Amino acid sequence: MEYKYKLDTLGLYCPEPIMMLHSKVAEMEAGELVQVVASDPATKRDIPKFCRFLGHELVSQEENDQKFFYVIKKS
Repeated sequence: MEYKYKLDTLGLYCPEPIMMLHSKVAEMEAGELVQVVASDPATKRDIPKFCRFLGHELVSQEENDQKFFYVIKKS
């Protein structure tokens, strides 16, 4: 999957990953993808809610080795 942006939030806890994601999405054009890498388990709840609330598409969500990977498409 091709994504233009990558957001590393490893070691950060709520609300920082969501605040960083919000800032990054504001810089993006509609249709562009960003990958978020996180270590905070709260992102499993927060990132899908962020996408639903703001109308962005959660393209993928994976967990591997206690890291969480998300790809979000800006609406």
